[in-house]
Amino acid sequence: MALASIPQLVLGSIAFTTFWMLAVFPAVPFLPVGRTAGSLLGAMLMVVFQVIDPEQAYAAIDLPILGLLFGTMVVSIYLERAQMFKYLARLLSWRSQGGRDLLCRVCLVSALASALFTNDTTCIVLTDFVLKLAKQHGLPAKPFLLALASSANIGSSATPIGNPQNLVIAVESKISFTKFFLGVLPAMLVGVVINVAILLLMFWNQLGSKKQGAELDAISENEVDGHTFLPARMSHPDPSEGNASDNDDVEKNVSKKGCYQVQKFVPKKEAFLKTSVYVVSLGMLVALLMGLNMSWSAISAALILVAIDFKDAGPCLDKVSYSLLVFFCGMFITVDGFNRTGIPSAFWNFMEPYSRINHVSGIAVLSIVILLLSNLASNVPTVLLLGVQVAKSAAAVSPKYETRAWLVLAYVSTVAGNLSLLGSAANLIVCEQARRSELHKFNLSFWAHIVFGLPSTLIVTAAGLPLIRG
Repeated sequence: MALASIPQLVLGSIAFTTFWMLAVFPAVPFLPVGRTAGSLLGAMLMVVFQVIDPEQAYAAIDLPILGLLFGTMVVSIYLERAQMFKYLARLLSWRSQGGRDLLCRVCLVSALASALFTNDTTCIVLTDFVLKLAKQHGLPAKPFLLALASSANIGSSATPIGNPQNLVIAVESKISFTKFFLGVLPAMLVGVVINVAILLLMFWNQLGSKKQGAELDAISENEVDGHTFLPARMSHPDPSEGNASDNDDVEKNVSKKGCYQVQKFVPKKEAFLKTSVYVVSLGMLVALLMGLNMSWSAISAALILVAIDFKDAGPCLDKVSYSLLVFFCGMFITVDGFNRTGIPSAFWNFMEPYSRINHVSGIAVLSIVILLLSNLASNVPTVLLLGVQVAKSAAAVSPKYETRAWLVLAYVSTVAGNLSLLGSAANLIVCEQARRSELHKFNLSFWAHIVFGLPSTLIVTAAGLPLIRG
């Protein structure tokens, strides 16, 4: 793609920078509007500056991804009602040997769940639960939040259904599920182990001792077992509200209207409905493994559960994080506008001669390009931009390199999500879920994340690349 005109280059960069700043720092003093409004502002500027026209803006919104998020949120709410968290709490705490052991278990569960249910879904479902689990054991929240997000990203790299960019690659490359899985699995497993080791190294002392006395505000086992799903919210709280959050208002309304508060199934049909939830969720997983449309599989599963429940679905649908869906809409438009400036494409054209996959140095340069673009323009647009070009470049060297090029792109663009908060939607979900948690809120800042994310991403990427087989 050729570079746009100078005015479009400048204005498009301004719009993207505005979005980037508000996504990283949602409460900047000069415009403390939050991430959701920030993404919409970036999208609006792209249209107002005529970098992208309104029709192109609407076309840029990826409805399948939004459908997948919506469907999995609804399924997650019903899994909560089926007491999934009670069983998960027992699994994570069974014969636990302390904070370090618990951290390893969170990493393994997160990685496995992400490979099967996507990284975004895993983070949506588990963030608030992991916060409660850490508090129950008197442990700091930060290492567990980092463990959840980073392991979710790494684990999702192993399957075509692990994340949206892998789905794009599987469709474009026509690589089978089995070949994709076997090609990336060794790198994923090594990556998860290395990531756990880095977390333990960085937080060894904090995980070794519980808070004592007045500092310990631990929660009961019943509160963890009875965990309720909370939607991710992408807006920063109003500073004038002090420590209040959106969920404070939720609690005020629970006793009056029952909104947001989804009770457990009534006893008479509890066994049937619980079984139905797990059967339908398993059916959704089977549909994904069979290669059926991801978003429609999730939406269908959600609607089947609504029908089986046979009562007003309002309380469940009220818990869907609509602010997160709106954030994604703005992000899609903003990123598409930035791509239309030609800057990412020009960057690839410059680097392509040095990024040939038949040399170690070429793979290293290609990985750096993918890492940078994935954190600048997001991983899905990076895959859409680079996928065909990387495959053509590899095929020009030798046809045998083409499949490996696709798998390298899948692995690196996914692991790149761990570098910064903006690198992956899963990171943003964990950050905002933790910030908005009803009782156990924690602010995971951009800088706190990157201190861990930068070394983890570079080491995991370097260790995994030699293990990828095409």
